[in-house]
Amino acid sequence: MLIARHHVMGKRRGDGMERSAYLLLTRLEVEGPMTIGQLAEAFRLDTSTVNRQVAALLRAGDAERIADPAGGLARKLRITAEGAGRLAGERETHCRGLERVLASWGDGERQELYAVLTRFNLSVEEVEGREWPRASDAVGGGVVR
Repeated sequence: MLIARHHVMGKRRGDGMERSAYLLLTRLEVEGPMTIGQLAEAFRLDTSTVNRQVAALLRAGDAERIADPAGGLARKLRITAEGAGRLAGERETHCRGLERVLASWGDGERQELYAVLTRFNLSVEEVEGREWPRASDAVGGGVVR
């Protein structure tokens, strides 16, 4: 998708976060601590794939393993303060890139794009039969700048 070009361009500069890290950290930020199995199910990936991606987060200090707060046997993963900071910085970079692209658009056009993309995402969720958690209250409040 064209919107993903900003992520790819950041990676070419060498300062962008891996897409998998961005997605995993966002999920942990929104949902709180999760097991590797829960993350694998959420993304419909094999646990070995998620395990590799999580290992990279742990090495970078972006996530940490914790005991299950509910007393379960499986350890959970939690975003660290460093990971939350890096994620916020990456999100801000994405927003600035989109702001540059949309600079010549009027407010009505930006709101229309927001509405269409929201509808598209909701339709994907409906077809897949699962909702994607959102942090709209914590992250931007659904406002198109």
